[in-house]
Amino acid sequence: MRLEEGLAILGMDIAGPSVRKLLAHAALIEKWNRVYNLTAIRDRDKIVSHHLLDSLAVLPHIEAPRCADVGSGAGFPGIPLAIARPDWEMVLVESNQKKATFLRQAAIELDLPNVSVFADRVESLEGSFDLVISRAFSETGEFVRLSRHLVGRGGHFAAMKGRYPEQELSHLPFGVEVEKVIPLDVPGLEGARHLVIMSMETD
Repeated sequence: MRLEEGLAILGMDIAGPSVRKLLAHAALIEKWNRVYNLTAIRDRDKIVSHHLLDSLAVLPHIEAPRCADVGSGAGFPGIPLAIARPDWEMVLVESNQKKATFLRQAAIELDLPNVSVFADRVESLEGSFDLVISRAFSETGEFVRLSRHLVGRGGHFAAMKGRYPEQELSHLPFGVEVEKVIPLDVPGLEGARHLVIMSMETD
């Protein structure tokens, strides 16, 4: 899947310099994968579809001037979102030191001043965020439990999932409600994808 083709299918108008940064991110992953096991996906086309486009597919459904990407791994969805929205502040949370080293280097090489890396467990992060998002971090209830201290007033959790996580959503921590579950159609990616938007219940 070509990135430009996938972006067109998603209906996204992303400027040329940002497209080049997205492709440079994919190239960095290919390079670092030779030494560090950042991702099991090593084919460039699949990196584009399974990582870049999968990350960007959530963009129309979120608003996050200040966002934390929990369990960022090789930078998904945080780096593609930060590239597409340079006006957002993005904190990448990754406790694996080798992956955190990659994230720091990627932020430098891709010239992303809106990205910072927190190389520790999410429980140790402090701050207030408009959105706390995760893609492959943990079971939904565990993600919410570990990161609920980061969601600011009026903020949201967003969990990127495959199939509709009915069982997981039936075991959310007390005080957290599901606002909506959005099915996603990611170009070049077979199988179901869903975005779960959650918030703290208010009196």
